[in-house]
Amino acid sequence: MGIKAYGGINSPYVWMKTPGKLTSWEFFDLLLNQGQCGGTPGSGFGRAGEGYFRLTAFNTAENTAKAIGRFLDLKL
Repeated sequence: MGIKAYGGINSPYVWMKTPGKLTSWEFFDLLLNQGQCGGTPGSGFGRAGEGYFRLTAFNTAENTAKAIGRFLDLKL
């Protein structure tokens, strides 16, 4: 997808740069409406979080794989 991601090594959270020029809330809406997946808009963590989106791995490997498939299907 060409999206940069950070973290996930010693933490169950992964931070990703929102694609294109989408704000963290715009990406949240897109992911929720098109992919039926959720995450946390980075702006909820302060000004420095804008432009990023937090994902969690607190789920099964099967559900995580399904979510990744939904990401790949997004119309960005």
